[in-house]
Amino acid sequence: MMRQFWRGVSEWQKEGLHLSSPSDQACKLYDAALSQYVGWYEEPSLGGLSKTVQEMVSADPNFVMGKALSIGLDLMGTGRSFLLDEDFQKDIKSLEAMTENQANILTPREKDHVKAILTWASGNWVEATAIWDDILQNHPTDILAIKMNHDTYFYLGYKKEMKNSVEKVLPHWSPEIPLYGHLFGMYAFGLVEIESYKKAENNARKGLEINAKDAWSTHALAHVFEMEGRVDEGVTFLRNTADNWTVCGLVACHNFWHWAVKSEAALDIFDSQVSERMKSGAMLDIVDSTSLLYRLELAGVNVGDRWKDVFDLCRPHFDDHILAFNDIHMLLSSVGSKNKDATNYLMTSLQEYLRNGSGTNHTITRDVGFSLCEAIVAYDEGRVEDCCDILYPLRYNIVQIGGSNTQRDMFNLLLIAAAMKSTCKHHQSVLRQMLSERTRFKSISQVPD
Repeated sequence: MMRQFWRGVSEWQKEGLHLSSPSDQACKLYDAALSQYVGWYEEPSLGGLSKTVQEMVSADPNFVMGKALSIGLDLMGTGRSFLLDEDFQKDIKSLEAMTENQANILTPREKDHVKAILTWASGNWVEATAIWDDILQNHPTDILAIKMNHDTYFYLGYKKEMKNSVEKVLPHWSPEIPLYGHLFGMYAFGLVEIESYKKAENNARKGLEINAKDAWSTHALAHVFEMEGRVDEGVTFLRNTADNWTVCGLVACHNFWHWAVKSEAALDIFDSQVSERMKSGAMLDIVDSTSLLYRLELAGVNVGDRWKDVFDLCRPHFDDHILAFNDIHMLLSSVGSKNKDATNYLMTSLQEYLRNGSGTNHTITRDVGFSLCEAIVAYDEGRVEDCCDILYPLRYNIVQIGGSNTQRDMFNLLLIAAAMKSTCKHHQSVLRQMLSERTRFKSISQVPD
C-alpha cells in the first residue's frame, strides 16, 4: 500500500515522537526509511531503502535518530561485523559523539534508542531488548522500538516475547496511525511461532486486508498453511502472491515449497527468485539460499553446480560470527560446495571465537551453535551415528539460535536423514520417534485454538 505522505517535524511532534532535527526533509526521509524497513519493501520513488538512508543522512548529517536508524538497520541485517569492519566501528563512534554533543537537545526517548543500538552493537542483545521495552512503556506507538525489539527476539529465539512485544502495544494504536497495518503481520508471525495457528491466520488476514502486500502477513499465513498441511490452499495462495515476491513471504517457507510444489518447482524457484535475490548481498537472502539447497540435497535432489555462487557470497563472512544462525548457514555453503579446506577454516575460526569471544551470540555458539556445526560436518563425512548423537540431545535447545520454526526444522530433517542411514538400534528408535512426532503434530495442528 503506497504511502500518501511522509511525516515531517511537526507530524512526528504531534504523535509524541519528537525528532531532534531542524530538517523537515530529514524527518520525512526517516519516515520513508522506517516504512520500508517495517514493510520489508523498496520504495521505487526514492530509489529503495539504502538510497533513502543516504539521502536522509545528507539532509541532516547531525540527525541522531537518523544515524541510529542507519546503524540499527546494519545491525539487524547482520551483514556487517562490528569487530572486523573498521568503517562500521567509526560509524558507531560517530553516533556516540553526536549523542554526547547534543545531550541538551535530545529527548530521553532518543537517548534510549541510541543506548539500545550501542548495547546491541556491543553484543548484549537481551539488554538491548530491555531498553526498547522501556521506551515502549511511555511511547507504545514508537514503531522503531517495536520493530527492533521484534527482530531481536527473532534472533534470540524468544518466541513468546516476540509475540508479546506486539500484542502489548496494539491497544494503543489506531488505523489512522501510519504503519498500523504492518503490526498484524508481525503479531501473526509471533503467534505462528507459538503454534497459535487460528489466531495467527486471523491476524495475518487482517493485515492483508489493510495492505495486500504486507510481507509479514504473507509470511505468517504461508507458515500457517504449511504447519496445518493445507497444501492446495497454500499453493494457490503462494502462486497468487508470486508477483509480490518477498523474502518474508515466500523464500523463507522452504519446507512448504519443498513438499507442496515438489523439488523440480523448488529448483525453478531457486533459479528465478532466490538466486537473484541473494545477489543483493543481504544476509537474509544468502542464508535463504543455503538453506533451500541443503534441504533439497537432504531429500536426494541433485542441485547441480548451484552451490558455487552461494559459496562465493558466503566466504567473505566466515569470520564474522555475528549470529550462530548465520555461521551454520555459512558452513552449509562450504559443505555443499565440497570445499573441505573452507569447512576446516570455518570450524577453526569458530573455535577461536569460542576462546576469545563474548556477548550473547558467544554464549549461544558455545551452548548450541558450534555443536550444530559439528553435526553438519559429521553427516557430510558419513559419520551419521555421530550426527545423531550430537543432534538428538540438542533438539529442544536449537531454538536458541533464533530464526523461525520452519528454518530450525532443517535440523529435524537432518536428524531424520542421519537416523535413516544409521545401523544403530537406538537411532532407529529415534527415527521412529521423529517420524511419529511429525505425523502427530500435523494432526494436532489442525485443531482450532
